[in-house]
Amino acid sequence: MAVYTEVPFAQAAALIERLNLGVLTDLRGIQGGIENTNYFVTCERDGATEEHVLTVFERLSHEQLPYYLQLMKHLAGRGIPVPAPAADAQGGILHTLQGKPAAVVEKLRGKSNLAPGAEHCRAVGDMLARMHLAGRDFGMTQPNLRGLPWWNQTVPVVLPHLSDAQRTLISAELAYQNHVAAGAAYAALPRGPVHADLFRDNVMFEGEQLTGFFDFYFAGHDSFVFDLAVCLNDWCIRHAADDSDGAHDADRAQAMLGAYQAVRPLTAAERQLLPAMLRAGALRFWLSRLWDWHLPREASMLKPHDPTHFERVLRHRMAPAGTPISDLLAMEASAA
Repeated sequence: MAVYTEVPFAQAAALIERLNLGVLTDLRGIQGGIENTNYFVTCERDGATEEHVLTVFERLSHEQLPYYLQLMKHLAGRGIPVPAPAADAQGGILHTLQGKPAAVVEKLRGKSNLAPGAEHCRAVGDMLARMHLAGRDFGMTQPNLRGLPWWNQTVPVVLPHLSDAQRTLISAELAYQNHVAAGAAYAALPRGPVHADLFRDNVMFEGEQLTGFFDFYFAGHDSFVFDLAVCLNDWCIRHAADDSDGAHDADRAQAMLGAYQAVRPLTAAERQLLPAMLRAGALRFWLSRLWDWHLPREASMLKPHDPTHFERVLRHRMAPAGTPISDLLAMEASAA
């Protein structure tokens, strides 16, 4: 959510009017994130003040974007709390600003919780499972653009920027993930639309009540258990004084995993490969952060994330005692 493209107030106001959202009164760039240009927009309509989010897409094309926007519309229609895109009089939800694709979506209530407790993790696990079920009849398909093919393409690009130990680690993990992907258990994993980036800053809460998931612009067709693993890697990690040490917090992991399975129980293949998918999620975000750190794009507001965080997470997931997930799954199986 950096600002790469400066949007003139008059252009934003014309789009807001075309979407019948009222009169634009304020336009504020959003700091944080790294992929797209985002603004908070404040409008006056029928004497009331409303807020929305305007996104200008920097990497995604007009051809790719209907998948993301229609997925958000589909999920909102199924009762999943996601920001529905605003449509013009012809029903169009994809627009153009400064020659780039753009969209306006609802601004969710509440705020992100960057220090979640077990109840927050339980709420995310429950809603994530509901989202996966709600997306099964979505009619469009698009691959996860940051999935295994992207990892294979991008690792050689970042290797020159790494230490010898890092090069050894990332190359070995990439080989392991290609091995996993060639197996029968991987082929048996249930798949459908996944968020693929459901970090703590992409979920809103009012207290312990979850009010919505947002930022679906890494979504794609992938395994549901990979989506769950991405969440476990961000929401359920132990924190040291200044940063995470990468290890799982057992109470939060159990809360999220238990809530997810209460709605959509994991299959045998998912239970078998969840530890591998935890490693896959750590690799994916270590790799993307390395890419953004060493090969950054210019932006007027940009704070790239430290890639070493997910290097630590990956090392923990690779260690025999690095995750309580296998123990949690065994406990659940014995209790069933």
